[in-house]
Amino acid sequence: MSLDKYVLLVIIFSGLVTWLSRILPFVLLKKFTLPKIVVNFLSFVPISIMTALWVESLLVQHLGSLPSLNVENVIASVPTVISAVISKNLMIIVIVGVISLGVIKFVM
Repeated sequence: MSLDKYVLLVIIFSGLVTWLSRILPFVLLKKFTLPKIVVNFLSFVPISIMTALWVESLLVQHLGSLPSLNVENVIASVPTVISAVISKNLMIIVIVGVISLGVIKFVM
């Protein structure tokens, strides 16, 4: 399989644009200080993203109808949420979530 120059340039420039879009904000924010209200607003972004990902994993989308619950993920979420409330340690939360989902898939 030969690699066309155009394809190679697209791959290189796409990688460069992706890298710059991830690095440039950090470089710019080192030189400026954001207002307290912006920092406060941005502190909610990680929890919002995690909540959206979690809720999305609990639902199974069907074409032309309402989504249904993914029962395995809902059941696995119970011990995971309990471990999150108790420990507040991301490593423990991930381990409990993976183990609980593995046990549920093994049993069902």
